[in-house]
Amino acid sequence: MGKIVVTEFVSLDGVMEDPGGAEDYEHGGWTFEYDRGEGDKFKLEEALDSEALLLGRRTYEGFAEAWPSREGEFADKFNSMPKYVVSKTLEQPTWNNTTVLSGELAEEVARAREAVDGNIYVHGSAQLAQALLDRDLVDELHLMVFPVLLGSGKRLLDGISGKKPLRLADSKTVGDGVVILVYER
Repeated sequence: MGKIVVTEFVSLDGVMEDPGGAEDYEHGGWTFEYDRGEGDKFKLEEALDSEALLLGRRTYEGFAEAWPSREGEFADKFNSMPKYVVSKTLEQPTWNNTTVLSGELAEEVARAREAVDGNIYVHGSAQLAQALLDRDLVDELHLMVFPVLLGSGKRLLDGISGKKPLRLADSKTVGDGVVILVYER
């Protein structure tokens, strides 16, 4: 049975918007201003540990545009593994091995968990990550916290209702003061 792992780049003030600079956000690409050191190895290990991706439509579209033309171990893994995209509007996914999940979120996630034996990673996908966290459907939360306050932008934990206790399973500081936090439900 698959385990849902949400993994995000966030600022100290919880902003997760446009860490790579592909969107039209005033601080786009903010993560590239920092040396991640061993954080790059952590991200590669996450990719290699993935059995599937679970993405929101906007993140899926960005990934589907970028990853098929890339090469290397990370890209090979992303391009070959099953991908699930949560969307009510996407009808013809173009990235290979993609399944569109358009029904009720908890039911669709349960079906994906049953189909996958291993970790299902959620990258980016702000609305999806929030919905999964809010519905207690996340087994692990991986945060790469960058030492910057961005002040504005999409925040990971906006809209979470109620108390959500988590247990810190691992933490380490890498590169230019970037902190990797791994929480379990």
